[in-house]
Amino acid sequence: MAKQKDEKTKGFNNPFARLEGLRDTLPSTKPQVSREDFPDEPPPHGPERAVVRLETGRGGSEVTVVEGLGLPAAELQTWLQALQRGLACTGTAEGERLVLRGDHRFKVPDLLLRRGVKRVVHG
Repeated sequence: MAKQKDEKTKGFNNPFARLEGLRDTLPSTKPQVSREDFPDEPPPHGPERAVVRLETGRGGSEVTVVEGLGLPAAELQTWLQALQRGLACTGTAEGERLVLRGDHRFKVPDLLLRRGVKRVVHG
């Protein structure tokens, strides 16, 4: 009986055995806060303030919105990618707003301050 169980957990009879090898290629579900994205000493030339709020997104899901950064579109995209890595979430840049999937109201201010934002306001 034990031999049959071992054969089923690996190899031919296990439909997920081939997927096990691909696990390392998947994006991480854990936040990756690197010094390049979020330095210990914030740069002195960052935005003056940012407004962070929780909104209901499409389909009733929660999204965290970051507004008021006043950055150009290319730099806003760079900030979005850094926040996505730092929070292990997905998001989009809609105009001058960063929309991050999930409730990150209590994590985002620290990351924004480390990127050089002078003041973070909850709105």
